[in-house]
Amino acid sequence: MIYQLSWQTLPGLKGLSCSNFRAMPTDAPDRDRGVAFECASEAECADLLRMLEAHFAAQRFSNNAAAFETVKTYVLEWGAHRKV
Repeated sequence: MIYQLSWQTLPGLKGLSCSNFRAMPTDAPDRDRGVAFECASEAECADLLRMLEAHFAAQRFSNNAAAFETVKTYVLEWGAHRKV
């Protein structure tokens, strides 16, 4: 199943934070303007969302582009290294 990832980027005193990660199943992933990934099950997708929340909880970014690219890179690397 292919999912489209979304999240909130909120301002804080020390920079932007990313949280509230969500994934929606999709038949038309937007990999140019968004982050799409494939999971074997809903449980695997839920595990990834929990990992994203934990990994990005303490990180802060200077701008939206940096936040987006960092999340996108994390998900792409996760996809490249996950066990199928």
